[in-house]
Amino acid sequence: QKTILDSVHNDDPTFTGDAFISLGILYGTFALGNWLAPSIIAGIGPRVSMVLGSITYLIFIASFLWPKTWLLYLVSFIIGFGASIIWTGQGNYLTLNSDDNTMARNSGIFWALLQSSMLFGNFYVYMVFQGKSTIDHYTRWLVSTVLSGICAIGVLLLILLRPAVSAEGNVITRRRVGPLQAFVEAVKLFARKEMILLCITFLYTGFELSFYSGVYSPSIGSTLVISENPKELVGLSGIFIGVGEILGGVIFGLLGSKTVRWGRSPIVLLGFVVHVVTFFCIFLNIPNAAPLGDTKDVAYIHSNPALAIVCSGLLGFADSCYNTQVYAAIGTIFAEENAPAFAIFKFTQSIAAAIAFVYTRYVGLYVQLIILLIFAVAGTATYCMTERIVARRKALDD
Repeated sequence: QKTILDSVHNDDPTFTGDAFISLGILYGTFALGNWLAPSIIAGIGPRVSMVLGSITYLIFIASFLWPKTWLLYLVSFIIGFGASIIWTGQGNYLTLNSDDNTMARNSGIFWALLQSSMLFGNFYVYMVFQGKSTIDHYTRWLVSTVLSGICAIGVLLLILLRPAVSAEGNVITRRRVGPLQAFVEAVKLFARKEMILLCITFLYTGFELSFYSGVYSPSIGSTLVISENPKELVGLSGIFIGVGEILGGVIFGLLGSKTVRWGRSPIVLLGFVVHVVTFFCIFLNIPNAAPLGDTKDVAYIHSNPALAIVCSGLLGFADSCYNTQVYAAIGTIFAEENAPAFAIFKFTQSIAAAIAFVYTRYVGLYVQLIILLIFAVAGTATYCMTERIVARRKALDD
């Protein structure tokens, strides 16, 4: 998005749209919308909710065909609300189609399929942008048109989704509650001990989401000394983030039966270790000023494109460690209240992402990495504490 908007500004100086402001509006609206999402899903169900939410994604992508500052911020608001519906709806739909034994597997498969868009989408953008030092009007139009078409196909596929069914093939009747009751349940759930602890983990996933999706890849492209054409590396970085996400989703999907026995904490701890190592490599390889714009500053080591791309893959893999296990935890710990639980997850995550997309416009890379490290320690610790509380309670029940 940032690369496209920068190219629009180069062609039209009157265009003042800012990618980080857009993302801040998006995630701010997303956060607030999550408090309404359980009530909407209680009223119209998860399948219709996902269709309506996906239409807002189509509107957002199509808006880049007519780039206007006011339109950018308007569609950022619209997609923020739509995202709260589709994310909570798909979490609810995933839980309805899973049980305690299949939730980890299904979460891994879902995450791998979801993140495959990063692989194919970024590969397409990489090929289209290849050899271009600037992005012209035709290139922007081509990318926006193709992505809009693919999004439209996705909307049609969501319309064709079947109702949730049990292992015996019977249609599962979703838990019906009134919109007001759904909102009250979400507020009460927010105060539970397990949810309070998990919210620290949710915050970390929001901060690192903003980093890998909106900061790191553009920072590689802004490091002018890293290669002859650093802008090409932006798409390649996105591809490898997607590869890491898919790899993690596939592995944890296949190992879903094992994680049920061993617990989910080891996978989260693996993600923590990978993140810490990756943050240190990024600290050495990318200059501090890179998130703020093009720079010829030198990092602690000579900026290496191969190391930068490897770090992209590791960021994706570690992110999948956290998110697949968060989905699995919510779907099992809060199985009866999964819609408000997923809404609280996305609310907390999007609050962190919105805050991050604001401060990333003003602070350098090193401060951002320190913030990530602090929340990585806290978020990992609280996740493991929650798992221990749940395991102890289950042992007492048994």
